[in-house]
Amino acid sequence: MTSTSPASSNATAQARRDPRVYQPFMRLSHLLDGEKPGASPLPDGAPISLSIGDPQLPTPPLLAETLAAYPNDWSYYPPFRGTPDFRAACHDWLVRRYGLSPDTLDADRQILPLPGSREGLFFATLTAINRGAAEGRTKVLIPSPGYHVYAGGALAAGAEPVFVPARADNNFLPNYEGLPADVLDRTAIAFFCSPSNPEGAVASREQWRAWIELAQRHGFVLAADECYADIYTDEPPAGLLEAVQGPAGTDGLLTFHSLSKRSSAAGLRSGFVAGDGELVDGIDAFMRYGGASVPTPVLHASAALWRDEAHVVETRCYYRTLFEMAEEKLWAKTGWRMPAGGFFAWLQVGDGEAFALRAWKEAGLRVLPGRYLCPDEEGADPADNPGAPYIRVALVHEPQVTEKALDRLAEML
Repeated sequence: MTSTSPASSNATAQARRDPRVYQPFMRLSHLLDGEKPGASPLPDGAPISLSIGDPQLPTPPLLAETLAAYPNDWSYYPPFRGTPDFRAACHDWLVRRYGLSPDTLDADRQILPLPGSREGLFFATLTAINRGAAEGRTKVLIPSPGYHVYAGGALAAGAEPVFVPARADNNFLPNYEGLPADVLDRTAIAFFCSPSNPEGAVASREQWRAWIELAQRHGFVLAADECYADIYTDEPPAGLLEAVQGPAGTDGLLTFHSLSKRSSAAGLRSGFVAGDGELVDGIDAFMRYGGASVPTPVLHASAALWRDEAHVVETRCYYRTLFEMAEEKLWAKTGWRMPAGGFFAWLQVGDGEAFALRAWKEAGLRVLPGRYLCPDEEGADPADNPGAPYIRVALVHEPQVTEKALDRLAEML
């Protein structure tokens, strides 16, 4: 099911009239506003938000220490391309994390700092649509369910989002290979997320190679959202760049990374994009028009965090503990198993929207209906929405809070 159908075209037109159609947290507020939260399992009765992946771990002390070491660097505009040290730190992390040859990327030409991966993903769509307009490339391939920023960028660019279901029978990964050739030939950019949001599915190296081959054969940009790359339960997930091979190299390829999850530093607003130098230049140009560059003290602190692995090991252990707790409490009720990465539980509950409303009214738990991470096809059966039977639960709170929330969820299930 893609937006090439008449129903999808109607949904796309509706979204262009009102982008809130695909903004999940605006939809959640609309669902819950005016409804009184039920008694929370916390001693003080305060509601528990499980809807947003907002890391609750304290940031590593290294962050504050490094920021404090550069008190005078706030007074001038930061360099849009970052500092040589920042680019080198990102380059070296990619080499370590994915076992790359150091010459896979030119740090000065192919790496750009971002105020979080979200901004880069958004501006990558504008870049790809701008580049592909002369060839009639107006389509954006988006996993459904998926991160809402993919659709937001498409709508802002005046492009046509093509939502491709990511269901359990395909390991929660979108089957872009199954799309018609004429759709692929008119595609400007395709998004993949691994570990995926919301399901925690991980693409293999072979899958990455297949996607790279598909993108380079049809001439569209392949955007790899890998912001959860360091949050995994067992084996490090394969990545886009380690699957690069052949003379085409990184042509048409972009990978996005962030310190928000890896270093519990969502408020720092720091990440980077790496890959095709021409596309990186394009994102840089659009960022200079409408984006914010990363302040120099933040660049220094970010470089220090990309070089430190000790705090990331502790972070993984923290999330592993939460996942083990969730599996123990929810498996018998839902059959849910620990995912390979990320920090979300994607729970099948029958009607996710109805369950989210009940969880709020009965237990003071704020969870996200899976339907809100997918487009609603106009005139289609709501049950056909790939996210309709699910809720997304962010496992981010300290174990004591998470345990109480999971106990209440288990009771409701």
